[in-house]
Amino acid sequence: MQNANIAALTFDAFGTVVDWRGTIVREGAAINERHGLAVDWARFADAWRAEYGPSMNRVRSGAIPWSNLDALHRLSLDALLDEFGVDCLSDREVDDLNHVWHRLTPWDDAVPGLTRLGRKYVLATLSNGNMSLLVNMAKRAGLPWDCVLSAELARRYKPDPEVYRMAAAYLGLRPERVMMVAAHHGDLRAAAAVGLRTAFVHRPLEHGPGAEADPDDTTAYDIAADDFKDLAHRLGA
Repeated sequence: MQNANIAALTFDAFGTVVDWRGTIVREGAAINERHGLAVDWARFADAWRAEYGPSMNRVRSGAIPWSNLDALHRLSLDALLDEFGVDCLSDREVDDLNHVWHRLTPWDDAVPGLTRLGRKYVLATLSNGNMSLLVNMAKRAGLPWDCVLSAELARRYKPDPEVYRMAAAYLGLRPERVMMVAAHHGDLRAAAAVGLRTAFVHRPLEHGPGAEADPDDTTAYDIAADDFKDLAHRLGA
């Protein structure tokens, strides 16, 4: 694949740039300590993430009106707190827990890798996270984006094709001049279907130690990298 024509890289956020599971587990452990609880926050985090796709599908199907990801996360969180028997948190604490998604910790290679990539390419998010979530995440984690793009702008959710077309349009580029970067094959297949280039980044710890990560699938992407530093090397940055 020729990389010379690529002008911008768009990045999935959850799992690709930031460690959603590890962050939730750490913040949950602090809640356990404050309130004398024994919640299994690893299981809680997995259950919360498992509601991600189904909650967006309810929007797609028209079962509920358009709602941004903060609102969808809150619906899932309220149900999970009941399921896990957590009834001692104040309204303020529940709000703060729902906003843990704004505070996700980047993978160790994310900031240095993005900094290198940013010397050669325009860098943008392309996430299902809402705009405020992505801006707060970037500010807290020091993520060096040139542009924050959210599925919220299209009022659709990935992998709907309108989201990827929206990103190319906002960047003022033909789709083939944009490369989607993600740790998830479904995201990359959907991006490729509308003409974007694609890069797979391995994130073996996304679902925790010992969990199965997305395996190699060379039909789903143009290039693969071990992390963002390796991606920078492969793209000549």
